[in-house]
Amino acid sequence: MTIAPSDILLTGRVAVVTGGGAGIGKGIAHGLAAFGASVAIWERDPQTCGEAAASVGALGLPTDVRDAEAVQAALERTERELGTVSILVNNAGGTFNSPLLETSENGWDALYRSNLRHVLLCTQRVARRLVEVGQPGSVINITSIEGSRAAPGYAAYAAAKAGVVNYTKTASFELAPHRIRVNALAPDLTMTEGLQKLAFGDLSGTMADMVPMRRVGHVDEMASAAVFLASDMAAYITGQTIHVDGGTAAAGGWYFHPETGVPTLGPA
Repeated sequence: MTIAPSDILLTGRVAVVTGGGAGIGKGIAHGLAAFGASVAIWERDPQTCGEAAASVGALGLPTDVRDAEAVQAALERTERELGTVSILVNNAGGTFNSPLLETSENGWDALYRSNLRHVLLCTQRVARRLVEVGQPGSVINITSIEGSRAAPGYAAYAAAKAGVVNYTKTASFELAPHRIRVNALAPDLTMTEGLQKLAFGDLSGTMADMVPMRRVGHVDEMASAAVFLASDMAAYITGQTIHVDGGTAAAGGWYFHPETGVPTLGPA
């Protein structure tokens, strides 16, 4: 079997991107559409959902993916208007600072629902339909580098993201006989609206210096990886978490000193 440029194309396929109203999700929606997929954006915020859908040329469905009935309704409408969903990007999520000793049960549950529960709900509903119609598919879960390292002040969020990594492995095994692949993408610093606000628009200092490639990532780089995993180019890849992070996870805390360029572990 010889690979061909057409193997990367997604023409004729229907993709759903949850939390696609902004940031990484919106970037991935643009990427999937650019390579031929018909895209539906499931986003809780009606305004950003509509704006993103218009910019992508996608079907925008205001949807709270934490709610099973809402997910089922969105899937049914997506199928009616676009066809059977064979690409699912579980991107929705969120976080807030919550030190371990101060985390409430409600706070824990909120972060679990925002970052892990919906991954089951959406994957399950889409996969059931694919099994019914006998079609293959690709599920792409967006986790985080915080799912594989300590995250002081964000224990509940990190635990949920680590859950996404293991869920990806288990789901990939159970769905493999049905030709449904399940993989994950783990970003670190990625240029989004939220990150710009957090850094007050300046990402050229300490934050970027901690990345081995010495810059933050772009949503288009996440989109490139998502398009690859959704396509036939990745037909034999399942159960994997790919770190799209400029080498941060591999570095394990090492970075190039911003002044000397010397590999450094620990404080500058």
